[in-house]
Amino acid sequence: MLRWTVHLEGGPRRVNHAAVAVGHRVFSFGGYCSGEDYETLRQIDVHIFNAVSLRWTKLPPVRPTIRGQPPVVPYMRYGHSTVLIDDTVFLWGGRNDTEGACNVLYAFDVNTHKWSTPRVLGTIPGARDGHSACVLGKTMYIFGGYEQLADCFSNDIHKLDTSTMTWTLICTKGNPARWRDFHSATMLGSHMYVFGGRADRFGPFHSNNEIYCNRIRVFDTRTEAWLDCPATPVLPEGRRSHSAFGYNGELYIFGGYNARLNRHFHDLWKFNPVSFTWKKIEPKGKGPCPRRRQCCCIVGDKIVLFGGTSPSPEEGLGDEFDLIDHSDLHILDFSPSLKTLCKLAVIQYNLDQSCLPHDIRWELNAMTTNSNISRPIVSSPLFSSPAPA
Repeated sequence: MLRWTVHLEGGPRRVNHAAVAVGHRVFSFGGYCSGEDYETLRQIDVHIFNAVSLRWTKLPPVRPTIRGQPPVVPYMRYGHSTVLIDDTVFLWGGRNDTEGACNVLYAFDVNTHKWSTPRVLGTIPGARDGHSACVLGKTMYIFGGYEQLADCFSNDIHKLDTSTMTWTLICTKGNPARWRDFHSATMLGSHMYVFGGRADRFGPFHSNNEIYCNRIRVFDTRTEAWLDCPATPVLPEGRRSHSAFGYNGELYIFGGYNARLNRHFHDLWKFNPVSFTWKKIEPKGKGPCPRRRQCCCIVGDKIVLFGGTSPSPEEGLGDEFDLIDHSDLHILDFSPSLKTLCKLAVIQYNLDQSCLPHDIRWELNAMTTNSNISRPIVSSPLFSSPAPA
């Protein structure tokens, strides 16, 4: 019985950020916020959400270890990717208004909170943003994105073997997926499932003839081949900048945006890779408003979704650049316990808590007390780039 159980405001106001779950914590890296300075280079920020206390904290800036030398920290960026392998977060790609796109690999130790730039070998992918990253074992797979140097969409697959720190451009077999950016790629078993994203009707170059494919493409990492997939009778609308995650061997997508329809989504769909069918899911409770560019992480049986951007509710505004950046957080529980359901009833009906145990009152307070680290909303247009998200 899926249910939205928590909605809190006041977290990091972030768009096109990247995040990973580490135990009961979620680490969020960078992203965009309207009104912030993206022309001056500064350190990427790191926010940590504790899924037990339901509180956000922000790591302090990294100080130089050698006087006069800047610390090894990625610059603030958006449209990047992060993956977790063992105790290391690998951050790759993304862009900044001053430096443009990046292809330097950064490593972040979740225990010491220290950054490094590992020495890498092989064929390094070209700098880009809007790509996807997923993991199988100790190998990170990068697909698609918008390549800055070539000024076009990509449909290449690169892999990084983190045991040897070697990049490889995969010479794929089969009919490849279309060039695209701001899609999703989710690893289920040894197969990578690609959905959505923005492509161009006429090929890899951006000609303002955008298309939004809503068919799943599957890449087999064992044979390094794109598979031929059957047609599905029911499909979600094509979209970009949505969230995707795997749970119990199935693929879920939430939200996103379709520019041809000028529509933001807040629907939840489930894809079964065995029957190759989609099903729209209607969780209980009040979920997020329509949005794109949010982050979504799995913590146990819960999905932690936060940030993103939505159309401004102000009258007369409605195009894709009149947007409000979010600082909220929502939790979707796949199997809420009786205890959780009881706490929701106490909150919903404003029941007397004085007779409840201290730990239950503490948990109820955590579920209803907003964070206080978000910056105010600033009315200014979103960033511009050769291929805006």
